[in-house]
Parts: sequence; C-alpha cells; structure tokens
Amino acid sequence: MNSIKEAIKGFLKKLGVKTLDMYMLKSFLGPFIAVFAIVTFILMMQFLWLYIDELVGKGLGFKVIAQFLMWGSCTLIPYALPLATLLASIMTMGNLGENSELLSMKAAGISLQRIIRPLSYVAIVIVVGAFFASNNLIPVAYNKIYTLREDITNTKEEIKIPVGIFYDGIEGFSIRVGARDKNMLMHQIMIYNHTKESGNSDLTIADSGRFSITPDKKGFLITLYNGINYKETNERTYTDTTLQLQRIKFKFQQIAIPLENYAFSQSKEGRYSGEVMAKNITQLSRDKDSLSHANDSSLNYHTQRAIHGDWLGHQDQLDTARNKGYRKSFKAEELYKWKTDADKVNALQSVYGALNNEKVSHSFYNAQIYQTAYPLRRTIIERYRKFTLSLACLIFFFIGAPIGAIVRKGGLGTPAIISILFFVLYWVVDISGKKLANDGAITPFLGAFISTIVLAPLAAFLTWKCTQDSVTFNLETFGKDIKNFFQRLFSKTKRLQYKLNMQKILKEEEEKMQQNG
Repeated sequence: MNSIKEAIKGFLKKLGVKTLDMYMLKSFLGPFIAVFAIVTFILMMQFLWLYIDELVGKGLGFKVIAQFLMWGSCTLIPYALPLATLLASIMTMGNLGENSELLSMKAAGISLQRIIRPLSYVAIVIVVGAFFASNNLIPVAYNKIYTLREDITNTKEEIKIPVGIFYDGIEGFSIRVGARDKNMLMHQIMIYNHTKESGNSDLTIADSGRFSITPDKKGFLITLYNGINYKETNERTYTDTTLQLQRIKFKFQQIAIPLENYAFSQSKEGRYSGEVMAKNITQLSRDKDSLSHANDSSLNYHTQRAIHGDWLGHQDQLDTARNKGYRKSFKAEELYKWKTDADKVNALQSVYGALNNEKVSHSFYNAQIYQTAYPLRRTIIERYRKFTLSLACLIFFFIGAPIGAIVRKGGLGTPAIISILFFVLYWVVDISGKKLANDGAITPFLGAFISTIVLAPLAAFLTWKCTQDSVTFNLETFGKDIKNFFQRLFSKTKRLQYKLNMQKILKEEEEKMQQNG
C-alpha cells in the first residue's frame, strides 16, 4: 500500500502537482467520497422503503435484491452527486477556515483563487463524469430497473397457508388447515378442487399431511394421510339431475399441483429501451427529429381541417375580393332585429348549438395535437437534462466553496444545514420547471435550465464576495443582526399597541362626556 501511495505521489510530482495542491485534493476527496456514499445510502434506503412491498414475500434471492438496489442507486446519482459536491466543498473550505489554515495561506501571500484552483480541476472532472453518468449509465439503469421491477411484480408471493381459515392463493384450489404442530405436520386438512369449475363437487379430507414446493417452484406437492375423497362423478343435464357420489378412503395420497410465476424469472433483454429516461443523447436527438416531423404534420392537418371544415362555412370567407358584394349588402343597423320572438329563439338556439360544436371540435383538436406534442416536449426536455446534472455540480461547487470560506465552519453541522437548504431550493425549482415544461406552460429549454438560471447568479455573487474577503455570512454578525432586527420589530409592535390603546381610551372618554352633556 505504501509503495502504491509513493508511486502516485511521484506521478503527480512529474505532472507538476505541488504540495499545496496535494493537500487541497486530499482535504476535498475524502469528504466528497464519504458524503457521496452516505447520501446515496440514505436515498437508497428511501428507495427501498418505497418498493419494499414488492420485494417481500416472493422468495427473491440476495443476488436479485442486490441487483435491484444497485440499479436503483444509479438512478439516484442526479440527486446524490450535486449534494455531495456542495457539502464536500463547504466542509473542505470550512475546515480550512475554522482551523485558521485559510488565514495562514492568505498571510503567506497565496490568493484564494490559487487555493481553490486544484479543487476547480476536481470539479471539472466531476462535471465530465456527471455528464457521462447522465448520458451512458443512468439510461441503462432506468432500463434495467424498469425491467427488473416488472419481473418482480409478475412473481407471485410464496405459498403460506394459514391455520383456521380457507386459503385460495393457489389457483383452482381452496385449502383449510385446522392445526399445525412443531414438526410442521398439518392436521384436519380440507381441500376443495375447483379446477373443473363445477362448484364444490371434489372434496378431500385428511387427518394429517405435509405441504412442499418443488425446488424449481413449478409444482406444489401435497402429501395426505388417512383421509377420504368425495367426488361427484357425473354432470347435471336438463333431463337428468341425479348425481353419483364417489367416496374413496385412503391411508396415503399425493396431490401434485402445477404452479406458474412462483419462481422468479429475469428477462434477458430490457423491455423499456423505448422509454425517454432510458435513452442517451444520440437516441433522443433521433427521436426529436421524427417527433418534430410528426407534430408539424399533425398541426398542419388539424389547422387546415379546422379552417376549411369546421370554423369557416365557406373557403372564400377570408378572400376580401370575393366578399365585397356580401359586405355591401350587409346592413349593420338591422342586426339583432327580429320579426318575431320565434325567429329570435331559433337564431339563439342555432348559435348555441354552433358554439357547442366548436367547443367539442376544439377539445378534439387539442387532444389530437397533444398526442404528438407531449412526447416531443418530453424528448426535448430529457435531452437538455443530460447537461443539467453537470451544470448543477459545477454551480454547487462555486456555491459551496465560497460559503465554506466565508462561514468558516467545518464538520457536518452547519455545512449540512446550508447544503440541505440550497439543495431543496434546487430540487423544488428543477422539478417545477420540468413539470411546467412537460405541460407546455414554458419552453423545454427554460424548464430544463431554470434551476441553473436561478442558482448561477447566486454562485457568481458568492464567489465574488469570497474573493473580496467579505464577512457577509459571518455567523456572529448574522446572529447579532437577527437579534437586533427582532428587538426593533418588537419595540415597534409595543409602541403601536400602546398608541392604539391610548386612542381607544380617549375615544371612550369622549363618548362618556357626550353622554353626560
């Protein structure tokens, strides 16, 4: 291990990496890896809690569950990576400031830009890695997790026959067990065979027995001891309603029931490669071209259909050259003048019917256009979002590093609180922008990059304040400012309340004086 470390150090020195750079890299990479692992684990536990009902009780092996969690954790990278970058940068610079190392470096003539230069290089590496993860890893993860989840959903739960009630979990059979002893031997067994769909015409009763499933989970074996089988051997007809009862005693009997979908079967190929989330930029660009063509064709078709078929009674209504005679013969002063009330009622009913028809047609056209416009919007948004993860990591770095240098607090206390606040802001804006863009309320570009547009000025402002050695976010000064603000607020509230009370007293005295004359 020591030889590997020495080899790495020697390689970095050949590249011109200085001792300060090595120290900064070591200070950042440790917290970054740890925070990324912790955040991913926390989000994965929430992911597991969300789908725990689909995993429990189906006899899944450890390999299947581990694979499900692995692909699920890959889909959480867009949330874990920016948060890890933000928290690690705040912790790194905060620890340097809290331990007076940052002050010592500045006193030695090293500028803040030189101090965070190696961290900026690491941030660029994270940005590039985030892009490849968003474009290559996450689509595969979505394809795998969707397919695996469907395979798990199709797997039926394990057979667990309770005591004292009828169990109908096995298709075509209804089984009741009266008791179960310590040796897992069943007693007082009743089995109704409904496979022929002829009612309760086949009943087996046994004193005891055992149930077992074949190793491949394709068969359910019932071993019975000392029982009787009752079976009606003929069918009812229109002319013959008599039934023959067959009664067979046995000391030992075995019933084999075939099972389907009780054994987990994993699909070899992903069936969700056509989903938007499971595609990379090349596939999304190709889909965008085809969807744009389909959307333009649909829009032109429905526009022409609406103009020439529904909204305008004559195709030449918009032709002013042909409508001159109609305009001359039209007398505006005679509008809304009816010969009889019946003519007015008929005209209003005709207009009402026409408006209803136009309303229905408008809804129909919107629904038809939506079928091509919505997939196109989703495709464009998802193509833009391949870049938003990288931009989020870069912006969070330039938010976290200045905040850590200004606040000068390390550890997981203050940095964690600040990181959560900024990440919640980013998450709310990002989700809201995506939803609005999917609904067509804003453009796909704005919906995908709205979080970047909101946070980028903040990152630039914080970086500028940090380079100016600002103490805007000094906790002691900030706490005093908050305290003074509330003190002034309370004092103004008390003065206002005192003034209102005095006005009320004076008004009551004036009313008394008026009553007394």
